[in-house]
Amino acid sequence: MRTQVGIIGAGPAGLLLSHLLHLRGISSVVLERRSRDYVERRVRAGVLEQGTVDTLVAAGVGDRLLREGLPHHGIELRYGGEGHRIAFDKLVPGRSITVYGQQEVVKDLIAARLAAGGDLRFEVEDVALHALDSGRPYLTFGGERLDCDVIAGCDGFHGVSRPAVPEGVLRVFERDYPFAWLGILARVAPSSEELIYARTERGFALHSMRSPTVSRFYLQVPADARLEDWPDERVWAELKRRLETVPGFRLATGEIMERGVTPMRSFVAEPMQYGRLYLAGDAAHIVPPTGAKGLNLAVADVRVLTQALAAYFADGSTALLDGYSRACLKRVWRAQHFSYWMTTLLHTFDEDDAYARRLQLSHLDYVTSSEAAATTLAENYVGLPFHDD
Repeated sequence: MRTQVGIIGAGPAGLLLSHLLHLRGISSVVLERRSRDYVERRVRAGVLEQGTVDTLVAAGVGDRLLREGLPHHGIELRYGGEGHRIAFDKLVPGRSITVYGQQEVVKDLIAARLAAGGDLRFEVEDVALHALDSGRPYLTFGGERLDCDVIAGCDGFHGVSRPAVPEGVLRVFERDYPFAWLGILARVAPSSEELIYARTERGFALHSMRSPTVSRFYLQVPADARLEDWPDERVWAELKRRLETVPGFRLATGEIMERGVTPMRSFVAEPMQYGRLYLAGDAAHIVPPTGAKGLNLAVADVRVLTQALAAYFADGSTALLDGYSRACLKRVWRAQHFSYWMTTLLHTFDEDDAYARRLQLSHLDYVTSSEAAATTLAENYVGLPFHDD
């Protein structure tokens, strides 16, 4: 078999790349080790930046997103018994976020690729990358061979793409946080119209949503927390303690449909390319979910890579491909800092003394009382504009 771009991974990055390339007349094959059912049900991010929404709509895969997504024009920072709204509509006019689950984005992209005759292969085993530093890279999987001009590694943090880069080429930057997030998906209407980020002495909590009838919640828990130690009653009781700190607010509870523990990690691998291999999304970088940047960074990477590949296949120009990593990393590191900033602003750290906690509260006071500080949060949260159009 032969194609122009071999794509490893059928998450948002790989699927969107395949679709955008198709719109440019560039062929691709997507290889995914999981089943279609698994990737369409895998619950992940749910906050889409303005630029991500615009990208999906422009690509023709945003109809259901516009119909079912929940636009938000602000978030609430809750601490010290008070709620403080960060008003996107005032601070960054014309830009907002949309709550729409990653699994729904994946469903839309899979449907679009199949409708266009795209080559998506699920439950593919033993994918291996070869001859990356030559002009003729290829992939092997399940006894087959796929020759291609370029390989895109979109297979996540634990995929095979990044480890295929020879030792000593990549430089890794990482930080592990001393806590995790316990997340639940509950069959209950949201108790708030907008996301609530709550900082308490007991730890952080987040009230989010997925639809008018389904809510998403997160609790800061120890890094070694076990799901069996968190029965439904304990989860709801702790959410109430951390969210019902504002007079008049009552948290609605319901059936917990899904739960999981998410480690909190920051990770960047540089450069995001080697030979004919280009890494995108979680294969190259991870951010703690506090800033809601993971999926959005993947979309940003794919936009840059699409432009570079379009130039390459149009006239053989390699300038944009050569600069792919440099172009992506500028945005990646901005998102890394914002995610780190939000995480340290809102979580409690066991090693913090009384002085450090007072500094944290002072910082929160500044963010919620200064228009300049609130604007910094708002413009990073809704996403910085793209400059590749």
